[in-house]
Amino acid sequence: MTKLSDELLQQLLAASLAARQRSHSPYSKFAVGAAVLDEQGRIHLGANIENAAYPQGWCAEATALGAMVMAGGRRARAVLVSGPGPDVLTPCGGCRQKMREFAGDDLLVIAGDASGIKQQWTLAELLPFSFGPDHLK
Repeated sequence: MTKLSDELLQQLLAASLAARQRSHSPYSKFAVGAAVLDEQGRIHLGANIENAAYPQGWCAEATALGAMVMAGGRRARAVLVSGPGPDVLTPCGGCRQKMREFAGDDLLVIAGDASGIKQQWTLAELLPFSFGPDHLK
């Protein structure tokens, strides 16, 4: 698992919470933010964006991964997802698979909210026996 400094964890949390403020969640009222740290040390943001034609919206993690790719990033080192709390929020199955496209089993996945970091896992813990790009070589 990638080890991040406390300072970098706090930067990711602050970025994810800021992204959460941009959520478009008029239907669920459940705002989610995400911050992805790429291989160059840059942080990319995303928020969930709902659509009246449910379930045509997209998740915060997918938005942040898209921002990373559009900025030239190719590998995620860490993903921090934040929700309203107090419950620990983990990425959905679809987002876990999207993260797998841009990271290996050792990707650090972090959950947080306004009160701080709640929990951390590796992608392997959240998506065991995953299928990824290396299977298609």
